[in-house]
Amino acid sequence: MSNLPESYLSAIDLPFNRSSLQQQLVLAPPDSDPGTSGYWLGLHRNRLVVDTQGSDPALPTDEGLPAERGPALFIGHWQGAACRLIELTANPTLVDGLSLINFTEDRPQLPIDLLTLAGLGRMILHWEQGNRHCSRCGAPLTRLPGEWGKECRPCQTHHFPHIHPCAIVLVRRGKDVLLTRKAGWAPNRYSLVAGFIEFGENLEEAAAREVAEETGIEIGEIRYLGSQCWPFPSQLMCGFVAEYQGGELNVDRRELEDAAWFPCDRLPALPPKRSIARYILDSQLGLAP
Repeated sequence: MSNLPESYLSAIDLPFNRSSLQQQLVLAPPDSDPGTSGYWLGLHRNRLVVDTQGSDPALPTDEGLPAERGPALFIGHWQGAACRLIELTANPTLVDGLSLINFTEDRPQLPIDLLTLAGLGRMILHWEQGNRHCSRCGAPLTRLPGEWGKECRPCQTHHFPHIHPCAIVLVRRGKDVLLTRKAGWAPNRYSLVAGFIEFGENLEEAAAREVAEETGIEIGEIRYLGSQCWPFPSQLMCGFVAEYQGGELNVDRRELEDAAWFPCDRLPALPPKRSIARYILDSQLGLAP
């Protein structure tokens, strides 16, 4: 049983998009920590520390912080109080009333706000851990005042968080849709063609190229549907629907295990509801919640 909605009115409402927090989070640069008590966003690998003592899961407050943790990083204000991100190390010992809940499962046992906060925390940790030294000269980086960015003082290079745009596209051919499968996915699960934007491309060009490269299919009438932040580790998934224009299936086995046309009324197992891939399929094919 998941704590997430069974359907979404718009892609903007999907988990991991900050709009799903309903303005309860005010993001702020790390150097603006007010020093007051508040909440902590504790991550241990793919799990979030949650206070389960109340009627609804919540972020813990400052009491009961485990000793097995890295330094706290102020990220802003949650529900009006300071919020700090902490990575837990080893196997943390939690006080009664706190639990570790996996936020990467298909049907996570977290409400949409905590799931989104966990994703945000994961993205920030990915940025922080991968950008301790300058990629040009190797010198340690320092924080830019009032920014999430960092600077290298020896070579005067500024570094800012990297968000990687991707195109994900549903291809339609009459009453059939093109779906793909990667090795290692759940049995019989298929999803949509997706890939990273390359130099000089716009989103629509990337969508067409990815479909052609992975399946041999040419597409047209490409239409934008919405986007989703995807913190695994730091993508922005930009969703499209397109029409078949030509070509025969020629699966790139280096990228895919399989690709096939499926009738809209006989679909295989689909991606989880928390993903934009499933939102696109549900909204375009009129699938029941």
